[in-house]
Amino acid sequence: MRKKAYMIENNRIELKRELNNSLEKEVVGFLNYHEGGELYIGISDDGTVNGIDNSDDIQKRIVDRIKNNIRPSTLGLFDVLTIEKESKKIIKVTISSGPEKPYFIKKYGMSPKGCAIRIGTTAQQMPQEMIDTLYSKRTRNSLSLLKSPRQDLTFKQLRIYYEENGFELNNKFINNLELLTEKKEYNYAAYLLSDTNAVSMKVAKYSGENKVDLIENQEFGYCSIIKATENILNKLNLENITQAEVTSSVRKENRLVSPKALREAVINAIIHNDYSNGIPPVFEIFSDRFEITSSGGLPQELTQEEFFDGISAPRNKELMRVFKDLRFVEQLGSGVQRILSEYDKNVFRFSTHFLKVRFPIINVGKNVGKNVGKNVGKNVGKNDLIEEVVLNKTQKEILGYIENNPHITQNELSNSIDKSLRTIQRNMKKLQDSNIIKRVGSSTKGYWKII
Repeated sequence: MRKKAYMIENNRIELKRELNNSLEKEVVGFLNYHEGGELYIGISDDGTVNGIDNSDDIQKRIVDRIKNNIRPSTLGLFDVLTIEKESKKIIKVTISSGPEKPYFIKKYGMSPKGCAIRIGTTAQQMPQEMIDTLYSKRTRNSLSLLKSPRQDLTFKQLRIYYEENGFELNNKFINNLELLTEKKEYNYAAYLLSDTNAVSMKVAKYSGENKVDLIENQEFGYCSIIKATENILNKLNLENITQAEVTSSVRKENRLVSPKALREAVINAIIHNDYSNGIPPVFEIFSDRFEITSSGGLPQELTQEEFFDGISAPRNKELMRVFKDLRFVEQLGSGVQRILSEYDKNVFRFSTHFLKVRFPIINVGKNVGKNVGKNVGKNVGKNDLIEEVVLNKTQKEILGYIENNPHITQNELSNSIDKSLRTIQRNMKKLQDSNIIKRVGSSTKGYWKII
């Protein structure tokens, strides 16, 4: 009996038994295709999993070839991972649809031989007419092409974040992160990542279900967008309080909205926002919902169906690269899928110029343990239920910070929560003893995991 194939080739999947000379052509084909795609190395055309040897070496060669042999820059547009299937190692290359089409193989230039596009199960040469048309429409509001309104930029905060994640930014990081325009001036991506800028993102809180009664309006910004993102995540985590229902035998606790989905929506809004129009994302808390609004609508030419399928088409590839380096993003296209694992599609609202995500707040006192229906998260109440555990304010704050940054240190928690290091250590030991958190890996290179 013939063994069933692991997968088959289609318009978004290309299989290669081994790494060969066609890598660049296949990647260019997916970059120019509006859905992007996935390339697997170690799997034959018929779907047989062969596996590969020296996966680390091959992975490095793939990254090097994609970065150096394809133009325009592919920064932030691809992932290269080693995965295991049938006890064999294979390499998965995820390629986003690029925002600066047409992409081409550097040595052949912007010609039919250099430009390819995915058609069916193959990457085919692009006709010259299509090349000319795509080039004329090439995105001109890309952050890399827009000049920063200031040129006296510094990046101390960015250096700190990279160092905390085990990277060292050398003197070439400005070029490596593509923070310069073609005229060698700081671009708008550099402006957003710099220590001081004029970009502010607001977290507004209202007492009711509309914007009539504003009770808090806090600004996060004027600093590196990385620092602003972390501050917004921490603020929303504190607002996403835990409510409890106490019965005679058990205490049940639940967050207002799914922390995982909320985090993904915040990061997606910040990374994919259209900053060229001067409108930053907005985060609002109402009595019945958390609402996140980003400008620009759907990125590139994606349809709603493709958006929900997790097809990646980053609007701001420079930001995507940095957020991936700093572990705010795990994999390309994973954010929407993580939200949909907790909520239905109807939490998303699309318009021509904006994209909203609305997370309904659960009435815990009435709904804990009950079926809360389609308009509330599918899995809320499954994993967030905690029995016989009462957390103090400091412990809740610790969990909130760990949720946003699993690599956070106890010294950083002490500074962020404004508690002594000894207090932090004592409360974290209680959390560990209660089997709520655990340390994964070493004390220096490991991270905290919420159980």
